[in-house]
Amino acid sequence: MPQWTKVCSLNQLKKDEVFPFDYKDAKILLANLNGKIYATGRICTHAEADLSTGILTEEGITCPLHLSTFNLQTGVPQNLPAELPLKTYNVKIEQNEIYVEVD
Repeated sequence: MPQWTKVCSLNQLKKDEVFPFDYKDAKILLANLNGKIYATGRICTHAEADLSTGILTEEGITCPLHLSTFNLQTGVPQNLPAELPLKTYNVKIEQNEIYVEVD
């Protein structure tokens, strides 16, 4: 059953930065892109690279290995070689704390 878990405060996730965290077996990436907070899977669906070491751009998060970029809202890769989307998670902010809905 999905539940909301507190991940970090807004102060810990500055604008245009990423914040990696683990929840049970899930490796998750929080991203603050232009003040909007997104949560996706953290491992590239192509080469299993950790996306928290990638590059955050207007287009999304770019894998550090083969440069596939994933849309942060949908998880869909924007270019090859990645073909499979990242899992995306619901996010809410309450009293300056960031929560992610996880299974």
